[in-house]
Amino acid sequence: MEKLTMQEEEAMLSIWQLGGGFVKEVLDNLKGEKPPYTTLASTIKNLERKGYVKAVKYANAKRYEPLISEVEYKAKFMNNFVSDYFKNSYKEMVSFFVKEEKLSSEELEEIMDMIKHNKS
Repeated sequence: MEKLTMQEEEAMLSIWQLGGGFVKEVLDNLKGEKPPYTTLASTIKNLERKGYVKAVKYANAKRYEPLISEVEYKAKFMNNFVSDYFKNSYKEMVSFFVKEEKLSSEELEEIMDMIKHNKS
C-alpha cells in the first residue's frame, strides 16, 4: 500500500472514528482547522485510489468505508518506520528514544514488565 500524506492520514483517522461516512460527516468530525469540502473530497478520492477506502453509492452520494483497520495501518506504518530509520531493529529504536531522553527508566521498566507478562 502507498504511504499516506498528512492530509490523507487525518481523513483516515476521521473515517476510522466514524466507521465510515459521507464527505460532510468526515469533514465535521475532523479536529482543528478544517480543509475546504472540495479539498477533503479529493483527499478521500486519493484514499480510494490507494485502496484504503471503498465508495458505497447511496442515491446520488457516496459513503466511504475503510478497507484497512487502524490497527493494521499502525502495524504497517511502524514496521516501515523501524525498517527505514532503525535498520529494522526495535532495540535500536528504543535505544534512540532512551538517548534522546524521550523514554524514562520507569517507562522502560513498564515496557519490560509488559514483555515479561505477555511471554509468560
